[in-house]
Amino acid sequence: MKINAVLLIFTLIFFSCQESEKVPVVKIRTKFGVIKMILHDETPVHKANFLKLINEGKLDSLLFHRTIQGFMIQGGDPDSKKAKAGQALGDGDVGYTLPAEFNEHLYHQRGAVGAARDDNPEKRSSGIQFYIVQGRKITDDELTTNMKNLRKGILELSQKPGYDSLEMQLQQLRKSAGYIAYRKRLMELKPLIEKELQIDLKIEVSEEKIASYTRFGGTPHLDNDYTVFGQVVDGMEVVDRIAALPTDSLDRPLEDMRFFVEITEMDKTEIEQLFGYHFIQNEKK
Repeated sequence: MKINAVLLIFTLIFFSCQESEKVPVVKIRTKFGVIKMILHDETPVHKANFLKLINEGKLDSLLFHRTIQGFMIQGGDPDSKKAKAGQALGDGDVGYTLPAEFNEHLYHQRGAVGAARDDNPEKRSSGIQFYIVQGRKITDDELTTNMKNLRKGILELSQKPGYDSLEMQLQQLRKSAGYIAYRKRLMELKPLIEKELQIDLKIEVSEEKIASYTRFGGTPHLDNDYTVFGQVVDGMEVVDRIAALPTDSLDRPLEDMRFFVEITEMDKTEIEQLFGYHFIQNEKK
């Protein structure tokens, strides 16, 4: 009986320690409310860098300088801190980049936090600029379509007689009707592109991604091109409000959306219970 009592005590202590494991929770404060996110252990370089930026105050008082309804909101350009109205933003940085950290379980579902980057071949991330996926629900057909090759096919077809205005029409639609209408039109053009260019745009997608993207939404065409290093666990209604702001021709909100960032700590179990989020190490998706 004494041995069993000792084992019981050690078991309780063990599970107590497991449940009390704390992780940093990033809070982004805006005038619309607070966005809370966790950072992934599976992307250690990006996680450490983001926490360092916050602790140094380098993210405070910057703007969400690029917002697209149905797609994402982007911030972190250091030049946005004192930017004038109408000033083009998006090129500011901190003088270094980060190596890509891709993970099959980290993709661009709704609420994913990703690192912005330029068009470098190594897909290295900006040292400071980031985005939060708002996204939209994706159909099975779009999920299993190689959207990158579809866009390339449209550009190629636009060089041929009779289709020379195709790309211009798409860009005008994007400006006049918005991102969601633009993506819908891309899919409508898929049969034409496959027929005219004699190509097959179908790709294989995991059941995990299909379930997530069709149920919750996201932006799957960014997968394996941009590093996802965090996930919003609370405050997506704030992201939705920011994404809905009127913007100029460069997708910069006409109303400055400034933010301030801080770090708190929470128990992993508390995060799971309060927000319904499951850490990868606890439950592989």
